[in-house]
Amino acid sequence: MKKIRKSAHLVFKNTIAILIFLALWEICAQLKIIINPLFLPPFSTILKTLAEITVSGELWKHASISLRRALIGYASGVVVAVPLGLTIGWFKKFGDILNPLLQVFRNLPVLALLPVFIMFFGIGEFSKIFVIFWGVLWSILLNTISGVRSVDPQLVRASRSMGTGSVRLFSTVVLPASLPHIFTGMRISATTSVLILIAAEMLGASRGLGYALTFYQANMKFPQVYSYIIVMAVIGVVLNFVLEHVEKRSFRWRDEVGTTVEVKK
Repeated sequence: MKKIRKSAHLVFKNTIAILIFLALWEICAQLKIIINPLFLPPFSTILKTLAEITVSGELWKHASISLRRALIGYASGVVVAVPLGLTIGWFKKFGDILNPLLQVFRNLPVLALLPVFIMFFGIGEFSKIFVIFWGVLWSILLNTISGVRSVDPQLVRASRSMGTGSVRLFSTVVLPASLPHIFTGMRISATTSVLILIAAEMLGASRGLGYALTFYQANMKFPQVYSYIIVMAVIGVVLNFVLEHVEKRSFRWRDEVGTTVEVKK
């Protein structure tokens, strides 16, 4: 019973600001205070529209296409960025040579490169997937490099003093110590991949969440516009929550080690 009360209190605490915001939105739109309901309909109207596009299957049609594109682009970025980041982080001289080029690439605006990708790969699926790949690559790559280079040098020296070979040292010491940094980069990039894709779909697509948003905006159907915006926000929040939860469970040992060290001190 105590756990249920604690959970209910936590849910209330985390949602109270959102509930107040939605209530003010509904009241202001219904009474036409500050908000023009033509451009920002009441939240109840948007919920009704969201239910309609969900029941009709329209929402799933666009969401499934967008999520598939985002997943392929994100997975490709992880597959390339993690091994490359481990290599650059481990071989410091090699990393120092590549660093200026990496800094230039990571600061290029992703969506500004979309016309270039379309020119090279066409307007089909590959250009949209590639822009996601490019967008998520750098965060994962740089976090992986940072993770490798932040490994405690004393651990490395202690392992080498015990005669541990380079391959075994990397697999048993460096890689496990780098995993929290790698996962942080993956978590940040997961939500970024969806945002980049939606923006890319708004610029050129015939299906997907970004396309639906642009289509309804052009036809001034604002309940549908806000319905899709809410869906995009929910996808981002859910992705971040799930990955954050997995990260906490996977690396719980860090907190336990930190607590043990503090107690000993």
